[in-house]
Amino acid sequence: MVKIFIDAGHGGTDPGAVGNGLREKDLTLQIGTRIRDILGGYKDVSTKLSRTGDTFPSLSGRTKAANEWGADIFLSIHINAGGGIGYEDYIYPGVGTPTTAYQNNIHAEIMKLITMKDRGKKTANFHVLRETRMPAILTENGFIDNASDAAQLKKSAFLEALAQGHVNGLVRSFNLKMKDGDVSGNTHKVVKGDTFYSIAKKYNTTVAKLQTLNPGVNPNALQIGSILIVSSSIATYHTVVKGDTVFALSVKYGSTIKQIKDWNKLDAKYTISVGQKLRVK
Repeated sequence: MVKIFIDAGHGGTDPGAVGNGLREKDLTLQIGTRIRDILGGYKDVSTKLSRTGDTFPSLSGRTKAANEWGADIFLSIHINAGGGIGYEDYIYPGVGTPTTAYQNNIHAEIMKLITMKDRGKKTANFHVLRETRMPAILTENGFIDNASDAAQLKKSAFLEALAQGHVNGLVRSFNLKMKDGDVSGNTHKVVKGDTFYSIAKKYNTTVAKLQTLNPGVNPNALQIGSILIVSSSIATYHTVVKGDTVFALSVKYGSTIKQIKDWNKLDAKYTISVGQKLRVK
């Protein structure tokens, strides 16, 4: 069993960095909980969050919780500030493998899915990196005080890409496998002539989604007979409120209106009602 401790930075009375109408504590919790949810579709993985709501565990409380739990990796999620731009991550100075390998994997997989400037892999004497007894990585997911980065951080699809990138890095690091129940009927066996584009079209998905679900697969060198994951059954649901439309929900959750219609068996007019629970992702 791989134990992954997810630390959503700041919280409670500590908002973290603030800028462009955003608060770091809100973004880190959104990304952290989404990482946890996606990891729920994998075998032999246990996750624990440093916080699940708007609270502020102390730094020592966070590292103590991870140490006592016996985590295999400590993943601390943050948003940067200070006039820069782009993504970067940190490990403690002087550590070797497997921490460096985990950082390489997570960094590479995140950068595959986002378009932010790559600020590189770095080291720092942060408490959560120094006081943890297991490999620890701290990610800085863009600058909240930079208008360009903030514009991306306001998009749910971008936060989803960040979360998926973290997960893909963990998948590579620990050789995680998806649960059988989460891919049953959602796989494709590669045949001669297949491309990511043709497969995406067949399963009503996107090339970007296929790349997300199949980290490490070279889309230009698909192996005949190999199995690709074409969709994940980890679903997201939304309770309809006044003013909601299928189009607005598709934009908010990064799905298509056809997917929402099909998942929920809506009529030709896409009729929905207040209080109705819809699958939206």
